Amino acid sequence: MSNRSLRGMRIGSHSMETEDGVDFAPRLQAHYDCPNGHTIILPFSVEADVPVTWECRCGEEALLRDASKPEPKGGKPPRTHWDMLLERRTVKELEELLDERLDLLRAGKLRRSA
Repeated sequence: MSNRSLRGMRIGSHSMETEDGVDFAPRLQAHYDCPNGHTIILPFSVEADVPVTWECRCGEEALLRDASKPEPKGGKPPRTHWDMLLERRTVKELEELLDERLDLLRAGKLRRSA
C-alpha cells in the first residue's frame, strides 16, 4: 500500500512558478526622517508621486529627506449644529418656539423626555 501512495504538496505552500523572464518595475527608495530620530526607507515606483510626509511608527509625521514641509491647507471650519440651525431660523424665532414649548410643557400637554 505504501508504494501506491501519492506524493504532493500542501495547498498554497509553494508556488511552482519561477521568476525567470520577469521584469520588475523600476523603483527608487525614499528616505523619511522622523522628529524623534527614526529613519523610514520605503520603495516607490519611479512613476509614483512620492508623498512629502509619512506617518512614522511612533505616530509622528516624518518628512521626506531634502524636502520642505508643505503649507497646511486652509479649510472651512466645521459646521456645528447651532450653525446649521441659525441657517434655518433667526434667534428671535428660536426664542418664540422655546416659549411656546415651555408653555405647553407647563400646561401638561407635553410629556417630559428623559
